[in-house]
Amino acid sequence: MFLKAIDIAPARVAGLLEAAEAAARAIPPAFPLSATVAVNPFLGQTGEDLATAAARLARVAGVRLMRPRAELAAEVAAGRIGDDDLAEALIACASPLKPADLALLKARLATEPPAPAALPTLADLVAGVGGTDWPAVIARAFGLWAAGQFDLGQALWSPAARQGAYAAWREWATHDLTPEIAGLTGFCAHVAAAPDTAARAVLRASERLGLTEAAAPTAYHRLLMDLGGWAQHARWLLWQAELAGGSDTTLTDLLAIRLVWEEALLAHAPEVGKAWAETLAAHEAPVAPTADQVLDAILQEAAERAHQRRLAAMLNGPAPALPARPALQAAFCIDVRSEVFRRALESLDPGIETIGFAGFFGLPLAHLAHGTDEAATHLPVLLNPGLTATSHAAPEVEQAARIAARTARAWGRFRQAAVSSFAFVEAAGPLYGAKLVRDALGLGAKAAPAPAPRLAEALPVAARAATAAAVLKAMSLSRGHAPVVLLVGHGAQVANNPHESAYHCGACGGQTGEVSARLLASLLNDPETRAALPAQGIALPEDTVFVAGLHDTTTDTVTLHDTEALPAETLAALRRWLAGAAALARAERAARLPGATALTIADRARNWAEVRPEWGLAGCAAFVAAPRAVTAGADLQGRAFLHSYDWAADPGFATLELILTAPVVVASWISLQYYGSAVAPEAFGGGNKLIHNVTGGIGVVQGNGGILRPGLPWQAVHDGARLVHEPLRLSVLIEAPTEAMSAVLARHPGVRALFDNGWLHLFALQGGRVAARYRPGLVWQAEGAGAGA
Repeated sequence: MFLKAIDIAPARVAGLLEAAEAAARAIPPAFPLSATVAVNPFLGQTGEDLATAAARLARVAGVRLMRPRAELAAEVAAGRIGDDDLAEALIACASPLKPADLALLKARLATEPPAPAALPTLADLVAGVGGTDWPAVIARAFGLWAAGQFDLGQALWSPAARQGAYAAWREWATHDLTPEIAGLTGFCAHVAAAPDTAARAVLRASERLGLTEAAAPTAYHRLLMDLGGWAQHARWLLWQAELAGGSDTTLTDLLAIRLVWEEALLAHAPEVGKAWAETLAAHEAPVAPTADQVLDAILQEAAERAHQRRLAAMLNGPAPALPARPALQAAFCIDVRSEVFRRALESLDPGIETIGFAGFFGLPLAHLAHGTDEAATHLPVLLNPGLTATSHAAPEVEQAARIAARTARAWGRFRQAAVSSFAFVEAAGPLYGAKLVRDALGLGAKAAPAPAPRLAEALPVAARAATAAAVLKAMSLSRGHAPVVLLVGHGAQVANNPHESAYHCGACGGQTGEVSARLLASLLNDPETRAALPAQGIALPEDTVFVAGLHDTTTDTVTLHDTEALPAETLAALRRWLAGAAALARAERAARLPGATALTIADRARNWAEVRPEWGLAGCAAFVAAPRAVTAGADLQGRAFLHSYDWAADPGFATLELILTAPVVVASWISLQYYGSAVAPEAFGGGNKLIHNVTGGIGVVQGNGGILRPGLPWQAVHDGARLVHEPLRLSVLIEAPTEAMSAVLARHPGVRALFDNGWLHLFALQGGRVAARYRPGLVWQAEGAGAGA
């Protein structure tokens, strides 16, 4: 009935709806502030190479995906990027648009290409003829509605009933006079007369706007990019729904909303029809890179090859024979911040050995924290939890904690309510003076330690032993155990920072690694589990004790948990080592943080005015999966993810497959989020921390409303004078046979696409040296000893 009423052919319906789905898949998800994890902002473009993605995002977002040529030219002039790097990147490029030779490439390096400009929306075109800033009006009106629609509990007043986004917006927009006050007469009536479903609204608007099936994919993508982080939040809702086996239509709803605006604006200013037709023709053209974009992609690869060359020169070569039984083994998360601490710890005693493993320690947990029944997932966002843990205390203690939490929430709402807030400020304001002083000096009360976590339902002994054995084998820790094995998760202490969870453990879903470390230590110390491990091929020495710790990456202190089984002397020695390593790590990190010293760097964790408490994972550029001996002693400057891996102890290459499909993918998301926030902050960056306001508990806006800002704040990648994060695609170095790695990639086309299309670089190590470089199509190119690039 509807299709007949607007005279649209079924084939065209299918084509337009497929284009809407493709546009939705081109948007990356943005996780809420409660569990912020890094996301690859180019997740929807991994099926194409960097130059093509640059062409696409120039069209739909007006951003550039590579650094300015002047910056790269300076590196060439300084010798950091050599002629060999440029020549090899030029040879590796398959585009017919590339420069003919090295001389021409270097000549064009001196010229900057024109800045990209997104194809205009109708809001842009109408703003150009009428003087009203319609993109700003839409951002403001849409943001005000979206903040309430998607609120996660921050707002005092929220919509009474949750509806689909499109239906909820229609109800809102028919009463919102903002567009009409701005000059869009009849907008409320236009919305009231709009189709009753998002799909119908998309189809009707596409007809009225003249969108063809060829133009629709990038035209829709352009409108969704216009919504910034709101579209990415909707993509997260779809991500979560699909992870649970369902689906979600919110992103299509948002596209429909934006198209309804476009309809109204074209009717309001039909004189832009000619310019709009030209825009549609540009959208119909296939997405293809220009010669400038191809050149910039070659220069980007040259910068990465230069880094790979320097990295390869730092590797140690063949692993020496293992020494006698170590005094301490310390397993850290592969997070690049652990590299600095591990190197410092190893320098204190030759009997200390460190290990790298994903910070969730192989336990796919959903955790019920003390005082709440809301489960938080402590595992990579690519996975679903398989175990439930709890830190609930005795019923009376738990009830007291919940009453205290409810009281605090009620008091907070009273302080912020529309009427009581005025009286509160007058009556209680002076009493808060002391609290403000305490907080400003970092003297506020510390939270009491939470009860130890435990599995909500005890596993049978066989299951516990199988889990423990699987984790130990994945950690390459199936033999040679020290008397003390330290399992160190990580988190970050910060003050007044909405992005706190972004500093926590990405492998733990934006939570700290404490719960995972404590549960694994408990499991491995369990007598019944240990008695069953020999049947799994692992025999733990009777005197080996597993101890959990939490590394605060802002202060470099390590808090130990559940140390009762350690002798007093052993515990004292362990604490001395950790304190010594912390001092060395703080001194190294202070040199890279503006205004920090080794003595004051820890104070940044308590400073509520500090915009850079630490650099997080800024600078990350490499992932190494090999025995620690390959990188031990090398100063990798906190830029490498280090995963312990011994392929000789992995006969079926199950651990190799796990590494390539989970930690490598998570590391690539982190690397590419930093990359996107550095090179395209307008589209993929979180903006300026100084003017952030938290909205809906979801994310931040700049100022008091408008478009949600995803990604990392500018202060997380820039020190005020220069970029601190060098935007490089991640180089993955794995000591394993090339045939085994090719077999894994052949089984996982999504992971293979990351390497085939150049979003990641892959190298095979042999004897601790770079032996081969992966090329598209499961091809390996031999590399010279120590060359690396």
